[in-house]
Amino acid sequence: MNVTLRTCLIPALTMLFVPWASAEDSYAGYGSGPTEKDHVGEKEYSPYLNIGYPQRVFWGDTHLHTALSTDAGMVGNTLGLEEAYRFALGDMVVASNGVRARLQRPLDFLVVADHAENLGLAPMIAERNPDLLATDFGRKIAQLVYDGKFGDAYALWGEGMTLGEDPLAEETELLRTMWERVTKAAEQYNDPGKFTALIGFEWTASPNGNNMHRNVIFRDGKDEADQIVPISNYDSSDPEDLWAWMQAYEEKTGGRALAIPHNGNLSNGLMFDDETLSGKGIDRDYAERRMRWEPVYEVTQMKGDGEAHPALSPNDEFADYGTWDKGSFGTEPKTQDMLPREYAREAYKRGLQYEEDLGVNPFKFGMIGSTDSHTSLATTEENNYFGKATPVEPTASPERFEEKITGFLQEPGGPDVTIRHLNSLSSGLAAVWATDNTREAIWDALNRKEVYATTGTRITVRMFAGWDFEESEVQRPDFAKTGYVRGVPMGGDLKNAPDGKAPTFMIRALRDVDGANLDRILIVKGWMDGDGELHEQVYDVLCSDDRATNDQHQCEKPVGNTVDVEEATYSNSIGDALMLAYWKDPDFDAQQRAFYYVRVLEIPTPRWSTYDAAFFGVDLPEDVEPTHQERAYTSPVWYTPGG
Repeated sequence: MNVTLRTCLIPALTMLFVPWASAEDSYAGYGSGPTEKDHVGEKEYSPYLNIGYPQRVFWGDTHLHTALSTDAGMVGNTLGLEEAYRFALGDMVVASNGVRARLQRPLDFLVVADHAENLGLAPMIAERNPDLLATDFGRKIAQLVYDGKFGDAYALWGEGMTLGEDPLAEETELLRTMWERVTKAAEQYNDPGKFTALIGFEWTASPNGNNMHRNVIFRDGKDEADQIVPISNYDSSDPEDLWAWMQAYEEKTGGRALAIPHNGNLSNGLMFDDETLSGKGIDRDYAERRMRWEPVYEVTQMKGDGEAHPALSPNDEFADYGTWDKGSFGTEPKTQDMLPREYAREAYKRGLQYEEDLGVNPFKFGMIGSTDSHTSLATTEENNYFGKATPVEPTASPERFEEKITGFLQEPGGPDVTIRHLNSLSSGLAAVWATDNTREAIWDALNRKEVYATTGTRITVRMFAGWDFEESEVQRPDFAKTGYVRGVPMGGDLKNAPDGKAPTFMIRALRDVDGANLDRILIVKGWMDGDGELHEQVYDVLCSDDRATNDQHQCEKPVGNTVDVEEATYSNSIGDALMLAYWKDPDFDAQQRAFYYVRVLEIPTPRWSTYDAAFFGVDLPEDVEPTHQERAYTSPVWYTPGG
């Protein structure tokens, strides 16, 4: 039974996502809870003594830059680690351009992922670090800054990045000092059970200017993290070298680490290529190592959305969202043949072929979102967007819309690969179903892929897949218990279908408590047929406002649009606050490999550029739509025959 509900009592509805469990329950992978072993199996009054699985979703950003990142601190960001954490915790801070800023609601966790390449260079210049100023490069770049020649200073640093030559290669203690500043701040603000500060950094691999970046996140604390210094693009641009470095970290410290790739849409076909960076074809060993170290992918952020592309999914009416497909940061323009190796859905499909051939799927990743903000401010609300970087923080100046993000190095007379800030998204967030708000629990959820992405809104989504769910069970108060006992959550696996069975799905979606109603719940299915051909189908599983679906598995009509563009307002008079959906695959073939993930859409709302135009009294930019539909993407569930 599919159910929708429109109501203003959203806080009360959150109880529908909280599971019930009996004292004897325990679930593999989550532990047995606080009950002493001697009591397991005893009948006790309180039914919640031994809940061992996730009971709530935690919201965070795994990709925030502060002034310690050279491409932030050298272009005007004056906010450091303390301001980043205070802002994430809900405090008011003053942005680098003097505008006061505060989140609508605090985050639950944060990863400050400053770039490893010359980490902390800008603060060292500002602090007149004697060790930096003792070097020729340090004196030269610092003097340019002190003389107010900021562009020249940034260009000087950029020369080394372009050539892959570290201008401070011999000054390892400078990097260590800055890294220990990072780990100290994370330790200071980490408050288990209340707020999690995970230690991490960004490895900024950029072969030929193409994006191969990864954020490295540790499960551990300062004691383990201080035993190393971050690997950088100066050391290598090859992800296999990053994985070897992570392996060495774990062997040295006994800790755990994972890496999160992002912005395949700016990789010019490298992110999900059929060859390794060294030019070898993907083999089983590579596939195993990639999934060992990179269990999740950042699918949406400020620099575009990487779920799908309209040229690759022409039958998906919502595939063209946040599409950045002109090129990257180098001189090479985008070509159509690059696209299949840049987007998550295509990687998922091709992964099925690899699993058939190799026995291992190299692209079996979960999905999250994060910001990649370079302002120290993890903002994702459309009416609270502080921009990609300090030069485009809120202002009525034309630079807010017109500043280039890509296109600085394009070939004279060649194709225009410029993407401007007006095309940026106020995205995204990482949603994590975890047992506790701790480093260990958040990291473990990422590692097992029980996570999902949103474009910045806080839509609560929970999905389970199994073989024998009934329609009525999506409404049960023990919905989550039922899902874990008789099925798998997002990020899980179904194998070897029982005779005559097809996958069944239970899905709950609840709107952001301070945001827009929901338009629909969709399931995206990809599969490989008996001839090795790859296919996809998007099913509208549930449409709000009692709209039916047609024979093309689509809502019979659009949800509508209440946005007043001039005033930058909208109404929740359409759509539904809560949607409960049940779906059984009508086209299932037990012999075909497949994956399924859920996409949830909000009703149309004003885009950040529309809010800006109304607030500052400037003209709406012509190159972007004034409204959009924010969304969530869950990690898939994969089906493997005979497994």
